[in-house]
Amino acid sequence: MKNVTDSFVFLDYWPSAGSFGFNTDILATNLINLSVVIGVLIFFGKGVLSDLLDNRKQRILNAIRNSEELRGGAVEQLENARIRLRKVETEADEFRVNGYSEIEREKSNLINSTYKTLEQLENYKNETIQFEQQRAINQVRHRIFQQALQGALGTLNSCLNNELHLRTINANIGILVAMKEKKD
Repeated sequence: MKNVTDSFVFLDYWPSAGSFGFNTDILATNLINLSVVIGVLIFFGKGVLSDLLDNRKQRILNAIRNSEELRGGAVEQLENARIRLRKVETEADEFRVNGYSEIEREKSNLINSTYKTLEQLENYKNETIQFEQQRAINQVRHRIFQQALQGALGTLNSCLNNELHLRTINANIGILVAMKEKKD
């Protein structure tokens, strides 16, 4: 404390008027200069610094607002994408189930159609076999009939004389007349 009072006492010894000189005490002059510079900076720079800080604050707030809006939009888009994904997954499951059921239905239809076709082919085969058997039987009958007829004609021609021939003709004429009379 003594030093502080000594410095004030020392200020008493300075000549007050008419002298101008350099103060060689660096610490005292630096403190004064620094005080003056800080005072001037505070006085003039306070508004500029306040404006800079306010502008910076507004930019930060705007950036925060924008990022919040973007985040909200991104969250909304994410929700929409999740909803669409669920919808697409549901549709894919439906298509898969419908596809399997459609495949099973087509498989069943194809099997049924194949069975029907096989039945029709079996029926056609049986009909063809019956037709061919009937045709073969008819051919055999026809040949047997022709051979029997030829044999009978041969026998008749060898056994038939004029008298037997006339009697057969008369008998047939009698049968025809009797048939005509029945009709009338």
